Amino acid sequence: MTKAKQVASALAMQEGGSHYKDLPIQPVEFFFKNAIPYLEGNVIKYVCRHRRKGGIEDLRKAQHYIALILELEYGVLPNE
Repeated sequence: MTKAKQVASALAMQEGGSHYKDLPIQPVEFFFKNAIPYLEGNVIKYVCRHRRKGGIEDLRKAQHYIALILELEYGVLPNE
């Protein structure tokens, strides 16, 4: 009799830390279920993790993605 191999959910695993895995709802799961586009997803991702991982740098990354959305979708350049 062979022992059945248990397969863990990809949501239960995380490379490089636990800053997403420890959240009640992981950003990737939220993006998928709500069909959130890439740029908006990155804003949410960086805001969700800034206290657990990157601090001010993550908030600046979120600002960068907001600037990209403003420019690419609305034609608004930074500091306009």
